[in-house]
Amino acid sequence: MKKSTPLLEARHVRKVYPSGQGHMLEILRDVNLQVYPGEMVAIVGESGTGKSTLLHILGTLDHPTSGEVHYQHHGSIFRLKDDDLAIFRNRRIGFVFQFHHLLPEFSAWENVAMPALIGRRHLSSVRERAYALLELLGIADRAEHLPAQLSGGEQQRVAVARALMNEPEIILADEPTGNLDTRNAEALYEEFVTLNRQHGQTFVIVTHNRSLAARTHRILRLADGVLHPETS
Repeated sequence: MKKSTPLLEARHVRKVYPSGQGHMLEILRDVNLQVYPGEMVAIVGESGTGKSTLLHILGTLDHPTSGEVHYQHHGSIFRLKDDDLAIFRNRRIGFVFQFHHLLPEFSAWENVAMPALIGRRHLSSVRERAYALLELLGIADRAEHLPAQLSGGEQQRVAVARALMNEPEIILADEPTGNLDTRNAEALYEEFVTLNRQHGQTFVIVTHNRSLAARTHRILRLADGVLHPETS
């Protein structure tokens, strides 16, 4: 599984926030992480330990207070200017959140195509791929439906297809099954495993769900601002 060069590497990442009266709240103290191409890595931990904060930093949605995040072939990513960082994020990283954040006025396939449209590709040129991704996730027959016409599980599958639109190097998922019932959560787990095994998609998944975490290659626990390998 492991290759000589990590796809993603966090080095001594620290994140603090002002907490009033001159005090600082340290969320991440010294996070080190290496993720290799084709891995599925789960990050678990108690609520409020900074798991989402870490995922946002790994995905360049937030900056660390100190430390570095490196991507294969791109180096220390926060050295990029904001505009270049936004382009990198759009092209190289896919995001799946607990709340799917679909645009209600657009159809399922148009929502899937949105990352490509943000990258200034024309809608007509990306329709075929959007449909192919919905087919891959088993909901091509819902492509023309608006989000309000889809079930919760279908909406989250559309969100996964959207994350795949630009063929990202990595997908970062933050509690992706948090709003799904057990049946739909199980179906989404299986989609992730299929994407990883059959298509080599790399995942970092923040989750409270032990069933999902157990399907990944590695489980890391975030505690006291540091990542630790979880042992059975």
